[in-house]
Amino acid sequence: MSNQDFDPSTMPGPSNLDDGLSASDTYVETSSKSWFERILDSLKAIVFGLLLVIVSAGLMFWNEGRSAKTAAALAEGAGLVISVRADAIDPAREGKLIHVSGPTTEDAGPRDADFGFEAASLKLDRLVEMYQWKEESQSETRKKLGGGEETVTRYTYSRDWVDHAMDSDHFRDGAGHRNPAMPKLASRSFFPSAVKLGAFSLNENVLRELPATDSAGAPDSALERARALLGPRASIRAGTVYAGANPDQPAVGDVRVTWRSAPVGEISLVGRQTQSTLSQYLASNRRELLLVEPGIIDAGLMFKHGEDENSLLTWVLRAVGAVLMFIGFRVMLSLIEVLADIIPFLGSIVGAGASFVALICTLIFAPLIVAIAWIFYRPFVAISVLAVGAVLLYGVRMLAVKRVARFTQPASGPSASRP
Repeated sequence: MSNQDFDPSTMPGPSNLDDGLSASDTYVETSSKSWFERILDSLKAIVFGLLLVIVSAGLMFWNEGRSAKTAAALAEGAGLVISVRADAIDPAREGKLIHVSGPTTEDAGPRDADFGFEAASLKLDRLVEMYQWKEESQSETRKKLGGGEETVTRYTYSRDWVDHAMDSDHFRDGAGHRNPAMPKLASRSFFPSAVKLGAFSLNENVLRELPATDSAGAPDSALERARALLGPRASIRAGTVYAGANPDQPAVGDVRVTWRSAPVGEISLVGRQTQSTLSQYLASNRRELLLVEPGIIDAGLMFKHGEDENSLLTWVLRAVGAVLMFIGFRVMLSLIEVLADIIPFLGSIVGAGASFVALICTLIFAPLIVAIAWIFYRPFVAISVLAVGAVLLYGVRMLAVKRVARFTQPASGPSASRP
């Protein structure tokens, strides 16, 4: 999609209103490669696979460090935090990590100056979306005798509301699937100029952490500004600004603007007391701590939530790293499958074996990377785990030796001495 300015007058008309898929919304492409072309591609893929393994190992190593440092900062903070009343600021706690809860107040809500209205909330999120074409592809590869292959790729085009530009210039079938430029009006967040939690003032860094869970909308009085921004076809329905012919039957190029807000109410904070406000607390390992949650939440529970979030992110990134490592090993082994593909049936068997080898390599190297990272970032924990594992391994070995000795020991008694 080009970067030209958005012009509401160029939005498609009623001819694009049909949202059902037609035959023209599917494009099929068939391509072929010879055996020698596939071998050359596989040789190049070895380098890519190696790089992917290195990147995945780096990601997993970094993730363990991030997790360990965050966990240490949370543990340090949980031991240092002081719960204080919100109605007074004690200068003696300047620079300390404090926990404070209570109702919030704001003199004037966040203002969306583009549409000329404000909302009674702690944060106002504006979402700008355009109805656009989306391209999805699905490929099926058939092996041919002699090592070549034929790939059939089906490109499917559908329409949906998207909050970022879908570049139709790179669509495989661009004809009839063109997206206009996104409007200059962008999604963004707005904050009140002054919010108080008792005697404490809350700045944008704190308010940004709050989830926007409530619906909000533009008043009818914003219609003039909406038309100035999005064109004469702009309208307001139930707080949603819509630029197009018919909100019930959107056409490609139509724009809608919606809002969500964080309600004014009770919140809980853990952060560094900095004069009359709270900011990020810098732990001894240089990790920043700033916990913000809606409602009255105990300090211990807030740290527990932080630990749970850290643990979830750690496992997600471990899984991502392991998948990338498996793909890297599999790509590196693709050459042997291609060489065997001169007989397609044989190539399929070799390919299954290559996937199994890649899986085994991943199961060996992924935990090894994690273990090395633990030794680097958590040496005492790693040594303790290794010691426990060594003791268990020694115990299992001794038990096995005794069982083997019991079954191999010669029977005693008269029958044992009988020739």
